[in-house]
Amino acid sequence: MARETIVLLHGFTQTGRSWEPTIATLGERYRALAPDIRGHGSAAQLLPADFPSVQSDLLSLTPGPFALAGYSMGGRIALSLALAAPERISRLTLIGASPGIADLEERRARRVADEALAERIEREGIEAFAACWSSLPLFADQPPDVAAAAHAMRLQQSPAGLAAALCGLGTGVMEPLWERLPSVAVPVTLIAGERDAKFRAIAERMAELLPDATLHVVPGAGHAVQLEAPEAVAELLAR
Repeated sequence: MARETIVLLHGFTQTGRSWEPTIATLGERYRALAPDIRGHGSAAQLLPADFPSVQSDLLSLTPGPFALAGYSMGGRIALSLALAAPERISRLTLIGASPGIADLEERRARRVADEALAERIEREGIEAFAACWSSLPLFADQPPDVAAAAHAMRLQQSPAGLAAALCGLGTGVMEPLWERLPSVAVPVTLIAGERDAKFRAIAERMAELLPDATLHVVPGAGHAVQLEAPEAVAELLAR
């Protein structure tokens, strides 16, 4: 019997390696693909780093339908692809993800802030940015080993690549997808960490709008659930 292909999308400042513990837990039951998204890791120099280009990259990974999962930025990309090419996606898993910023003024403000941060990343370098990003409240109270691994992954990134991804794949430039959620035609698993109040609330709102959605809150986990609880994420992916 052919194994189901599952494509796993990392978050901003990560690479496909962030999925290694989850893939190890999934074992040989699935053909798991965890590519580096444009602006990150081995794809740091691929430009433009925008939604249409990344969607094209993903669709070229494997023929036929595949399961798709994404964390944070990767979750937003996954949702956009499920709406752009529904015939290619068999099921969708979104971890700590959002359909974007609905309010126009808030979205404009976020775009300006992202552009300023992108300029700062290139001006000050990766070490200064990594220290700043690691201190965000979103990542507060991460287990020390998880925080250290995430920080090490950030230090390996290209400042220019991250700047390009921030400007091309951030929520400031993303078309909000809230109104399109009722048209998502595949089963959706929503995963949020118990300690991640912001994205847990977003997942609850999404669950009300999606036609076929199941919400799972992972006990004790924060925003980066696939880093903090890879076994739990693997179990939910395998259901």
